[in-house]
Amino acid sequence: MGGLTRVLRERSGQSAVWLAAFLGLLALGFMALAVDTGYFFREKRMAQSAADAAAIAAAEEATSGNSGNMQAAANAVAKMNGFDPGAVSNPATVQINSPPKYGSYAGSSGYTEVIVSRQIPTLLLGVFSPSRTELTVGARAVSGGGQSAPTCICVEAPSGQGLNMSNNAQLVASTCGITVDSSSSNAVGVVGSAGINALSLGTVSTNWDNSNNVNNAGTISSNTKVVTGVATCSPSIAAPALPNGTPCYANPIQGWTAQNNYTGVYTLPMSGETVVSSTVCYTSLDTSDAASVTFSPGYTYYVQGNFTTGGGAPISGSGVTFYIGGTVNIANGVTATLSAPTSNGVPQTLFYVAGNTVTIQGGSTSNFSGLVYAPNAAVTLNNGTGTTMNMDFVAQTLTMAGGATLNSYASTNLGTLNTSVAKLAE
Repeated sequence: MGGLTRVLRERSGQSAVWLAAFLGLLALGFMALAVDTGYFFREKRMAQSAADAAAIAAAEEATSGNSGNMQAAANAVAKMNGFDPGAVSNPATVQINSPPKYGSYAGSSGYTEVIVSRQIPTLLLGVFSPSRTELTVGARAVSGGGQSAPTCICVEAPSGQGLNMSNNAQLVASTCGITVDSSSSNAVGVVGSAGINALSLGTVSTNWDNSNNVNNAGTISSNTKVVTGVATCSPSIAAPALPNGTPCYANPIQGWTAQNNYTGVYTLPMSGETVVSSTVCYTSLDTSDAASVTFSPGYTYYVQGNFTTGGGAPISGSGVTFYIGGTVNIANGVTATLSAPTSNGVPQTLFYVAGNTVTIQGGSTSNFSGLVYAPNAAVTLNNGTGTTMNMDFVAQTLTMAGGATLNSYASTNLGTLNTSVAKLAE
């Protein structure tokens, strides 16, 4: 009986040893699975980052007309993200499909698909399963989709500083691009807490020096794609025509007169003025001597000379267009509410200026909407924070200061920046 008990105890001890060994191996297996799973997902995230960046790089080359450089660009960016196709050991694979072969964008022109993959060694799983000594990690990304940058700000000066921003001025053009034709290294200056937030900023200059020209708390947002060496913008907008037989009147604003019952309130066109094809013509226009001036909607105001405001007299007009043969000076302290006609919800030309200067300062509650086409003019915007400007500009130079905020919009008639801003689509 004692011998049987001893045998049972020995077998029980052996079972405990085997059970402990089994549980140890099981725990080691779970640990191996956990370690390799974490490693795999880390590599998977890296692969996705590499694929995303490579897809954007390849799409930008394609949309810039450099299709032959797509593979090189994708390879270079994938390498920067840890997936090197040229590595001696365990090289990555970077496959480009344009148009894409997979997913919801399969066969869609204008899109670029990049698939990044490589073999990664397992850390512990190979001990338990010889077939699991390596795993394939990969990721796919699609970029492109016609993310071009329609021009909303075109600065045509061929040299010098075309765009000058300072003193907290802000330029917001999140759906469109800014193009500066200057070939100078200081083509764009952003200083004194001024900022640019646009879809793109392009300069003809190939040596624009960001570090020297964006300083003193000036910023260009990370969302703004900066491109150097682009083609000039130089859009052409047809000037409003003066219809045959249209008489041109002297400045009608003469202060408090019997004609306006001594109120100083003016509505243009004035009674008795001849209008041809919704166009009224003045040799000059100065609103300084009025109490207020209202421009009736639907008219083109053809001013052969200068357009000047002042004296604090507010001016307003909705759905109006101005041709100015001379200069424009909307003085500080004048509340101005002016908007251009719209087409499909997009503002059209507000001011067509043939002269060489445009100054818009405005009052504390001024509102402007429309394109200012002044290809020969130095434009200055110097407004307080209460002034709202939803405007596009074509000018020789554009200077913004004094807290001016310019909100620009995509306008199809100004052309497209000579590059595309590729964005991830899938």
